[in-house]
Amino acid sequence: MTLLDTKLNLPKAHPSPVQPLDITVLAGGPGVEREVSLLSGQAVFHALQRLGHHATIRDVTPDDLSVLDRPTDFVFIALHGEFGEDGTVQAEMDARGLRYSGSGATASRLAMDKVASKRRFEKANIPTPAYLSVSRDKPFDTSLVEVPAVVKPIASGSSVDTTIARTADEAHRAVVELLEKYGAALVERYIVGPELTVGILGDRALPVCEIRTTREFYDYQAKYLDDDTQYLFDVPLSPALLERIQALSLKAHRALGCRAFSRVDWMVDGATQEPYILEINTIPGFTSHSLLPKAAARVGLTFDDLCRRMVELSLVSLPKC
Repeated sequence: MTLLDTKLNLPKAHPSPVQPLDITVLAGGPGVEREVSLLSGQAVFHALQRLGHHATIRDVTPDDLSVLDRPTDFVFIALHGEFGEDGTVQAEMDARGLRYSGSGATASRLAMDKVASKRRFEKANIPTPAYLSVSRDKPFDTSLVEVPAVVKPIASGSSVDTTIARTADEAHRAVVELLEKYGAALVERYIVGPELTVGILGDRALPVCEIRTTREFYDYQAKYLDDDTQYLFDVPLSPALLERIQALSLKAHRALGCRAFSRVDWMVDGATQEPYILEINTIPGFTSHSLLPKAAARVGLTFDDLCRRMVELSLVSLPKC
């Protein structure tokens, strides 16, 4: 069974108070997160229809942009990973003068590039795990890596091809594999402690959510397929720390120039209680397992309400021509 066979058990909402729009939902795309994107797109498509909009859903790839030729009031981007989340499709729509959801091309590129975003976090005094970037033309002795370490692609999502290396040999193998596949890799300090996420909606940080999985870490399987992954909003950390993480999440969202909505991922060192930002997702998932809809529900927003707010916030945050 594929992800597309999963039922969309999502709440309903009242019709949108805004004037009905002709909205094109982009889903699918060329990346490794294609199946998740298709599922996200279907969820958004049905929500927009329930809200009274005239919605259509279209697959789109870099080789076929014909769906963008169709006149429309607004484009809702439900594309995860490369092409959809890295600023490529945003730049294309900017060139065409189309209005679309979420962050612009520059912020999207920054958020997708984990090294570039870390540099921006550091400049803004937002703590992030120590790291090294490795590329084919930049020799690196992985025996010098302090293990355990996290080895991951620099520009990918959903924890695809991410490894927790517990020995220098494991780190070396993981780096070599990523260099062969992507040409670059990120080696990051492994933080032992709670994994948290914070949704951003407009100028508001939503409640902090703790993620607990029975797997070694919150990988692709835990994110989208496991039914025993836990999402806890009664987080056993001090209120002051949770408020700090919310404030830092909003600061990080702004530091990258994101707009309308995003999701910010964190690790907290269990020994020191120091939070460390991992990354920002400018197009978080919109499936029944996804974190932004869960956080929105925590403050009383149904899935349909969330989609309505994302459309409204995107429209008011678009640059004035």
